[in-house]
Amino acid sequence: MNQKAVFPGRYIQGAGALATLAEEVRQLGSRALVVASGTAERAIVPPHLAAWRERVAVTVERFGGECSDEEMERLTKVARSHACDVIVGMGGGKVIDTAKAVGYAAQARVAIVPTIASSDAPTSAVAVIYTSAGVFLRTVALPRNPDLVLVDTRVIAEAPVRFLVAGMGDALATWFEAESCRMAHAPNECGGLGTLAGYALARLCYETLMEYGIAARMSCEEKVVTPALNHVVEANILLSGLGFESAGLATAHSIHNGLTELDATHAYLHGEKVAIGVLAGLFLTAQPSRLVAKVYDFCESVGLPTTLAQVGLGEISFGDLRRVAEAACREGETIHHESCPVSADAVVAALKAADRFGRNRPDQRHGAR
Repeated sequence: MNQKAVFPGRYIQGAGALATLAEEVRQLGSRALVVASGTAERAIVPPHLAAWRERVAVTVERFGGECSDEEMERLTKVARSHACDVIVGMGGGKVIDTAKAVGYAAQARVAIVPTIASSDAPTSAVAVIYTSAGVFLRTVALPRNPDLVLVDTRVIAEAPVRFLVAGMGDALATWFEAESCRMAHAPNECGGLGTLAGYALARLCYETLMEYGIAARMSCEEKVVTPALNHVVEANILLSGLGFESAGLATAHSIHNGLTELDATHAYLHGEKVAIGVLAGLFLTAQPSRLVAKVYDFCESVGLPTTLAQVGLGEISFGDLRRVAEAACREGETIHHESCPVSADAVVAALKAADRFGRNRPDQRHGAR
């Protein structure tokens, strides 16, 4: 198996970066379909729309709420009816994944404008598909990464803190999963072995979170852009995106996928459930106690969940826990990239151990965040 790495065509990050969007899109095409989340359509698009239309033809379509086959088909029809040659995804992870998939289906270039830093979806060529009810269905590997990723950190700072923190949960998984893939010589998400660059970026992602995570949260609480916020936004979006795709996934994201089987978890964000997967993965892979304590310390300090109760599963039955574990261990899941033995029984044990460790932490507050 060859080493392989993939990257977006262009990455731009900074306070006020949205002012450059039309000029950047004009380099890609002349007719843009902006697929916008409800918040983006109401608050972010209107102040910029007139200026954008001076440079390119723009059609705005509100995202339907789920990255599903039905929504992708609907938006592809809209793109084709307007002869759009650029798809702009503006919003959170599900909007972004939908825009990437629609761009491929409509044979258009893709520009991504995340309005929250809640996941590493913006830079990747991966789209996670759900049912209309929000249950994980499959992951689709698209033939190329977005042509443009534009991140306005002023917009990120104005978003609810919970999204930035969830992004830290998603990014926290990057190095642990990359290291599992490296040790097992398991494939990455672009169909090859990881590169030195991919592994190094995954490690830098982890180090950035440890160094700047708390300060970034405080900056977002004050709705200000600081160097710490900039660093963590880059970690959540760019470093995590490059790291997971070019180094690989393992336990944390498989457990996330398993957790989506339970309706009680649907109110929680991707990164919040991934964080639970990270913690369970520490026990599944027998990580040293000092590292376990450090990761729990970090999660508690920034506000990531450390118990099952904090993702809606405080009264989870053994049957439901087993259901999560079996889903996480399905054929094709990335948990099988681990070099240690993996089974549904082992995942149940890891989840129970991680939850007990979280509940036994001094001054730990229980319940949903």
